[in-house]
Amino acid sequence: MERPPGVAMREIEENAAELLMAMGAAGGGVQRDDGTVRWTIGGSPIDYHNAVVAADLTADKVDSTITESLELMRQRDVPGSWHVGPSMRPANIGQRLIEAGFRYDGSEPGMAVKLSELRRPSVVPGLEITRVRNDDDLAIWAATLGGGFGEGEREARWVGSVYRKLGYGDPWRHYLGWLDGQPVATTTVYLAAGVAGVYFVMTIPEARRRGIGAAITYAALREAGDVEYGVLGSSPAGRSVYAGLGFREYCRIELFVVPAVDRG
Repeated sequence: MERPPGVAMREIEENAAELLMAMGAAGGGVQRDDGTVRWTIGGSPIDYHNAVVAADLTADKVDSTITESLELMRQRDVPGSWHVGPSMRPANIGQRLIEAGFRYDGSEPGMAVKLSELRRPSVVPGLEITRVRNDDDLAIWAATLGGGFGEGEREARWVGSVYRKLGYGDPWRHYLGWLDGQPVATTTVYLAAGVAGVYFVMTIPEARRRGIGAAITYAALREAGDVEYGVLGSSPAGRSVYAGLGFREYCRIELFVVPAVDRG
């Protein structure tokens, strides 16, 4: 039976929200989770990770809540973001964010696949995939991530420091891809909301277009255990890679960002 789209959307949103809240808490962020809004702010130098991840607000409360999030970002002197998924209310929250000074920063396709239907990608000669088990492994993982993901070394250092605090057992699973003995790729699988969320899929630029991203995603999900579905938020460029593994798009997560205050 086909999975109801609403179920997949909720799990895509919830897995990502749980990951961001957990990483933000480990980084020392201020947490709020009171049934109307969820956020973690101040635990990261990266706007994506100082995040409002859920909101169920009435029309008369939305502007004051946006202002409160902005004030906290300024107090902690960090850039920040709202991750607006299909469950966020009110429906015009994106426009309200722009009016408050946030900038629209594009959207991530929210995708899911039933793991029993995950398609095996082509074999990549010379590729070995290993799990991160200790601090030494993590240091290699973070250095590799810094070679081509997001804000580069700055973001990778922060992610590595947070992962070191969170440890190496479930719900966290991190993987390295080695090509001919050299580390070239990363991913993380986060087990939450009853699904396996895939994050930080990155191949260093000089090893791209060989199928390594698909291979490491497939290998990590094959070890996901008893969960039935894998979920992820894709970059637009990665969408075709995940579609090739059997992922389907169920929703979009719209990103709205604001920089840290320039204090001169």
